[in-house]
Amino acid sequence: MLENIRISFQGIWSHKMRSFLTMLGIIIGIASIISIVSTIKGTNEQIKQNLIGSGNNTVEIKLYQGESPYQTEYYGLPTGVGTVSDDTLTSIKNIEHVDNASMYVTRDYADSIFYQSRQLEGAQMYGIDKNFFDTAGLVITNGRGFYDYDYQNYMKVAVLDKNAAEALFSNENPLGKTLEIKGEPFVIVGICEKSSSFAPVINSIEDYINYVGRESGIVYLPISSWPIINCYDEPENVMIKASSTDFMSDAGHAAADILNSTIQTSGMMGFSEVSVDEQASEDDGSVEASSMDSSASNTISYKAVDLTEKAKNLQKLSEATNQQLLWIASISLLVGGIGVMNIMLVSVTERTREIGLKKAIGAKNSTILWQFLTEAAVLTSFGGLLGIVVGIILAQVISRLSSTPVAISIPAIIASVVFSMVIGIIFGLLPSVKASKLNPIDALRHE
Repeated sequence: MLENIRISFQGIWSHKMRSFLTMLGIIIGIASIISIVSTIKGTNEQIKQNLIGSGNNTVEIKLYQGESPYQTEYYGLPTGVGTVSDDTLTSIKNIEHVDNASMYVTRDYADSIFYQSRQLEGAQMYGIDKNFFDTAGLVITNGRGFYDYDYQNYMKVAVLDKNAAEALFSNENPLGKTLEIKGEPFVIVGICEKSSSFAPVINSIEDYINYVGRESGIVYLPISSWPIINCYDEPENVMIKASSTDFMSDAGHAAADILNSTIQTSGMMGFSEVSVDEQASEDDGSVEASSMDSSASNTISYKAVDLTEKAKNLQKLSEATNQQLLWIASISLLVGGIGVMNIMLVSVTERTREIGLKKAIGAKNSTILWQFLTEAAVLTSFGGLLGIVVGIILAQVISRLSSTPVAISIPAIIASVVFSMVIGIIFGLLPSVKASKLNPIDALRHE
């Protein structure tokens, strides 16, 4: 075998230009596949980072009415849904691959926030527990966070994010200033922002809006002080931090199952049940189906806001397009294989006398067969290695032009080398068989 490989390299070196042109189809095909696979992986990684955030493996489990988030400020307290108990939160923290969990309540648009005559319009307001900052990947950049003392004594204190601080105070130091929230005074004790390790990739204004938040900002309050401005305890949402983005979906659904097991009724709002009953008393049996539809659309349940599913859908869309490119690139490998077969047939013809001489001194058919098969495999494997180098360079160029991360696939590189060798064996088989079956007398007479 080693002797066959040595002879193969001698043949390639003695016909450099012919060998290079023969390998060109293999080089182009392998390079195309390597660069396309790298682009697919890089694009998928960027999609995941954009949607989830680099290192921010958080999943929110929110209360839903049908397919829409339940809004307590509009609908009031839902029937049969209580607050999240410490035991329930502990059960969620004990889920496999969950590193931390916290509960919170929120208002998406809190317009009753003032500092003197300035109003913070369109801001979000959160009532949070003591684990929230760590779970959500927030760090205090100025001042302090919330202490146990704040929760135990229902202190009227607030932490602002960077956007809210800039919107209300411009160049002033907000620490120690007093906000008026629904007529109640809250003292600002800290400023927070996303940790740099939790920051998503921002490439456009749409990314900024989706992943960073509203320009008006967010105001955080201790969850124990939330009833001071909203007059009642309300069902909390839960945020969990998974150990990896790969476990976000499973952990989120498991947490939602635990929270749903605490709901005491079917989750129908009181006024919805009454309206269905009244309609049933007036209409015929056809109303039964509409009652069921109404019941389904008004069911209250916890659902995981699973960004990984959205990322997977976008990745599938990207992969579907790139799979077509892979098939096109594979055609060049087929063309390269045909080129190898052609040049090997030429080589057999050129070396007919050599084959006849070897047979005359006792070389077996299998020896001749393996010599030419080895030569074809070496030729295509060498082309495959060159194709890998070209493919990596091409992936780097595509990355710079399209601003997508480079993600070289090691399995794709290994598969490319093996595939190029297999092509050499398959397309070199016919010339090798032809060479092994030559009659030694006819071969020696060949001119």
